[in-house]
Amino acid sequence: MKKTILIEKIILAVCIVFSMISCGTLKSHKETLPVHKNVVASENLSADAQRRYDYFYLEALRLKEKGEYDAAFDLLNHCVSINPNGAASLYELFRFYMYMKQPENAEKALKKAVKISPDNYWYKQTLASYYQDKGLLPEAIYVFEDMSTQFPTRLEPLISLVDLYNRTKDYDQVIATLNRLEGLDGKSEQISMEKFRMYLSKGDDVKAFTEIENLAKEYPYDMRYMTILGDVYLNNGKSEKAYDTYMKVLQKEPGYAPAMLSLASYYEKQGNDSLYQNQIDSVLLNESLDSNSKLDIMRGLIVKSEQTDKDSIKIASLFNSILMKKQENADIAMLAAQYMLSKNMNKESVPILNMVLEIDPENTPARLQLLNFALKEENAEKIIDICKRAIEYTPEVLEYYYYLGLSYHQKEMTDEALSVFKKGVGQVTSKSDKNIASDFYAIMGDLYHVKGMNKEAYAAYDSSLVYKADNIGALNNYAYYLSVEKTNLDKAEEMSYRTVKAEPTNGTYLDTYAWILFEKGKYAEAKIYIDQALINDGDKSSVVVEHAGDIYAKNGDIEKAVQYWDKAYKLAQEGDSDNGNKREVKELNLLKKKIAQKKYLLQ
Repeated sequence: MKKTILIEKIILAVCIVFSMISCGTLKSHKETLPVHKNVVASENLSADAQRRYDYFYLEALRLKEKGEYDAAFDLLNHCVSINPNGAASLYELFRFYMYMKQPENAEKALKKAVKISPDNYWYKQTLASYYQDKGLLPEAIYVFEDMSTQFPTRLEPLISLVDLYNRTKDYDQVIATLNRLEGLDGKSEQISMEKFRMYLSKGDDVKAFTEIENLAKEYPYDMRYMTILGDVYLNNGKSEKAYDTYMKVLQKEPGYAPAMLSLASYYEKQGNDSLYQNQIDSVLLNESLDSNSKLDIMRGLIVKSEQTDKDSIKIASLFNSILMKKQENADIAMLAAQYMLSKNMNKESVPILNMVLEIDPENTPARLQLLNFALKEENAEKIIDICKRAIEYTPEVLEYYYYLGLSYHQKEMTDEALSVFKKGVGQVTSKSDKNIASDFYAIMGDLYHVKGMNKEAYAAYDSSLVYKADNIGALNNYAYYLSVEKTNLDKAEEMSYRTVKAEPTNGTYLDTYAWILFEKGKYAEAKIYIDQALINDGDKSSVVVEHAGDIYAKNGDIEKAVQYWDKAYKLAQEGDSDNGNKREVKELNLLKKKIAQKKYLLQ
């Protein structure tokens, strides 16, 4: 109703003014208060003094807007010295004193401004709010009552008085003020319900129920008020009257959902579970009931179920019945999916999640949940299908590019994977997760390296480290590939050392660092780190074990070196732990030569 909206807007405006005063802010109040007259005319003020006052007052406001508060404060005091009756400057000083936490000076300035300009609504509003904030309720009531008399068409003072009389438990005055509000704004649900509550607080049940009955009579064709009347009866021990009222509503308007729901509450209070359940089913399957109401009902039923029988099958069945009807939005389907997931009914949740996406293709939580299922199944085809569809509807969600690109990479579709990650980095913004952005570039670096595009690979790694300087995976791969090319080894050593420091028991990182030291001719140091790599699962990798052989050879232990080379060759033949990657034929041929000739060979 328009009346309700008007009252809510006024309450909001009052709250804004109140919060502004209590915080003591110095920001401009143009949006809340009308512009003050710069000059308060005084019979005793000369024309020259008036001009000076005008000038300094406007200059003070200008300085305040610029944030030069000390200068503005000094000028306002100067204004008061020129014209002690300048209400506008006194009001501004009040705001400064509040900001400076000098409440006594603030109150003195504000009260003087009100005394000088008794017809200024906003000065009085501010004074009343100040008293309210300080807990001086009688003083606040006095000012608001004065305002309600002086400004009889304004609703704000009356609304504030309702709150203040409530806080002082003066119920008679609350009712009297509500009647005044009603006289200005007409009958409304909020006013009538508040009067009903006040009458009950006074123990006057007759007037309490009469108030709601009058509201229903005021709007005889609005079944909502008749239903409210029934609810009031039901919640206050008048069950028979409540039932009769609900039946009257349903006779006038069969299928009226709020009344049907209230009737279900009636059956529940009567302890008639079967009628209650039947009524709830009828309500939930009622297409005239809006989605939000159905959501509220289902949430209530879920809470009740958890507190009683915990019958998840019954709740799931009820969801399924609702979802067989046409849905106005995806909210109920999403709630159903969330409930089933909470009950580990993952399989049952899948078709409902798909229904969510049919209704709302941009629903990211639903699609991410389906993606999560596909990831757990390690189903690359399903992951690709989900992510490709997702990117069409929500191209800004980086996770889809990530998993789509990885799935292509897993299927050795390098070009497709690289294309996806390029599109993904195109979606990166200043608000994006820097960890994800860094990983995108790191994987692109790996993909470029697979394609033999080392220049592009290193550029991608550099970008990765811009987003996240401690991306350990990027640092390791970047360093290792530099060492393989025997280029920029100082940079490679620095990056690799950071990975070993971060994860000192990671065999892969230890191997990379050992190999870089080897390439730099630091054989003794390399041996220390390769031994640590072997202890930390590196002995399962053909490449790591071969590195150990090379390092031991350069340290003069050929016998141990040959043992490692021999083991490396056997691991390669068996299919070792190098991420499922097979060693190249030329690498294995070189390995066999080293074993046969019992010495380290470059090629």
